[in-house]
Amino acid sequence: MASVRQLLEGARRLPGDSARRDAEILLCHCLAKPRSWLYTWPEAEVEAPQARRYASLLEQREQGVPVAYLTGQRDFWSLQLTVNEHTLIPRPETETLVEWALELPLPAAAEVVDLGTGSGAIALALASERCAWLVSALERSADALAVAQANATNLGLGRVHFQQSDWYEALGGRRFHLLLSNPPYVEEQDAHLQRGDLRFEPRDALVAGQDGLADLEALVSGAPRHLLDGGWLLLEHGYTQGAAVRNFFQRAGFRDVATRRDIAGQERISGGCWHAQ
Repeated sequence: MASVRQLLEGARRLPGDSARRDAEILLCHCLAKPRSWLYTWPEAEVEAPQARRYASLLEQREQGVPVAYLTGQRDFWSLQLTVNEHTLIPRPETETLVEWALELPLPAAAEVVDLGTGSGAIALALASERCAWLVSALERSADALAVAQANATNLGLGRVHFQQSDWYEALGGRRFHLLLSNPPYVEEQDAHLQRGDLRFEPRDALVAGQDGLADLEALVSGAPRHLLDGGWLLLEHGYTQGAAVRNFFQRAGFRDVATRRDIAGQERISGGCWHAQ
């Protein structure tokens, strides 16, 4: 049998800057142990079935399959979410969107909608922090919606309301205190689509027209019909798109339009407040 130390030497084969970390996460997944256990027991021998499973995951990771898809899990905010090939992998920069939403001066029982919820990351993070908020999550993909609903159940957040919808379609004439979204914003010809994890994530959750702005513009233009007076719209976007998105907000009549930077210092979230004319 091989030891933990010997098995982790396989990290040298993996792509990317986090090869060792990826190998540790995969081995912990196979052993059902925390990463701290690996450091405490580097000479522990690993049973053959677990070692074979680990070797299989390493091989898939060598081909570029995201670690989150291999383990079926991703941490976001304070939550552990199930993810699969039908959902985007939640990323740390999206936590900036959650932080801004939680800072807004909203009513105690604010009505909130997460548009294009995917795995449910944003909606569930907000619901976990604001138990009195009435949080709804809309998603066009039935497969992704099933993942989000399962996450809500697993996390004990069944009060979040899920509905299949193409953006605002299912909302009718209803209005809310907060609308927010991490929509597709990648350009059709963006070279990053052929690299790293993006090769494996659902393309329709990534790409939004030739310039990547189609869904962002549609969300801004449609928001006034679904916001209460003084309501907010917050949107994640690409790091080069801040100026264009702020322009969408201003043209639509939003006030207090601003952009926040993510943990890497890049323009990432833009938002504005709607006041009825």
